[in-house]
Amino acid sequence: MEWKLTAKQRLFCDEYIKSGNAKDAAIKAGYSSRTARSIGQENLTKPDLKSYIDAKMAEIESHKIADAKEVLEFYTKVLRDEVVEEVPMSTADEVIVIKKKPSFKDKIMASKEIMKRYPLFDPVEKQKLKKLIADTRISEAKATVAERLGNESDDKLDELMDKLIKTSEKPQE
Repeated sequence: MEWKLTAKQRLFCDEYIKSGNAKDAAIKAGYSSRTARSIGQENLTKPDLKSYIDAKMAEIESHKIADAKEVLEFYTKVLRDEVVEEVPMSTADEVIVIKKKPSFKDKIMASKEIMKRYPLFDPVEKQKLKKLIADTRISEAKATVAERLGNESDDKLDELMDKLIKTSEKPQE
């Protein structure tokens, strides 16, 4: 988004974002120190300046929070021994810091976390998904047949359900 701000206003906003102090930001932006307090407060009420400050603050905040890609990259680095942990160890005279690669347990945990994001590659999860799909198909078919048969005998429904269950139990690819 493009804001219509003067160079002085933009500098004021940037300084305000750094310090959170409107008077100091106004002085650093080049406003008179005599009127800096009132100019600073006035600038904070101007819609263009306020939206610029809000947008920049939101941008700063979004960079502080890890996204899914960053988390997966970290897990992958753990799995591949690309990160080290600094562990303080105390001796009789001093505290030394030892760099330690991820343990086997850490790698297994990272692998599991990665696989949670890709359930179709996990054979157990893939089978669970197939079962859910089959159960859904059976329930939908049962509801359709019940609507069509109305008050007729449940024998036809049971017979049809047996056929559906046998079909769904056959191995699928």
